[in-house]
Amino acid sequence: MALKPTTCKEAIARWEKTKGENSTEAKVIELQFQWPPIEKMDGALSTLVNCEKLSLSSNMIDKIAGIAGMRNLKILSVGRNYIKSLAGVETVAESLEELWISYNPIDKLKGVGALKNLKVLYMSNNLIKEWVEFNRLQDCGNLRDLVFIGNPIVRANQTWRPGVPRLLLDSHK
Repeated sequence: MALKPTTCKEAIARWEKTKGENSTEAKVIELQFQWPPIEKMDGALSTLVNCEKLSLSSNMIDKIAGIAGMRNLKILSVGRNYIKSLAGVETVAESLEELWISYNPIDKLKGVGALKNLKVLYMSNNLIKEWVEFNRLQDCGNLRDLVFIGNPIVRANQTWRPGVPRLLLDSHK
């Protein structure tokens, strides 16, 4: 008998029961390490209207979705999933300040420029190997904290570090 994945609705209900709180009022919601894992982010997440930090790390999610109604979301933690792109994160671009998305198979940063308020990007151990992708970070004028170790571009360019702060700082002029 195969286990059905946990839905976001089920995970939220489980969280409410454990915490004894109403999810629509909570500022921090942690749905990481669900068993069975969550495979899809869906519209149930958009009910979390007061949530400022949402953690969905260590599941089996393949894309960012269902967060358009989360207008107060400042921190999105989706590390250790199967997310292949940043598509979907632009729906919270106005409020998002931190994106924790390490240990995913992301190889392109298309759309990162929409995250104008992004201050922190933890993106270690993904699959970024092209400079053209890394250069997209110049569009994130508020970016102050970047973790990029473990990406092929870092391994291939051991001398890259001295130029990186300048690359990011030049974009802030």
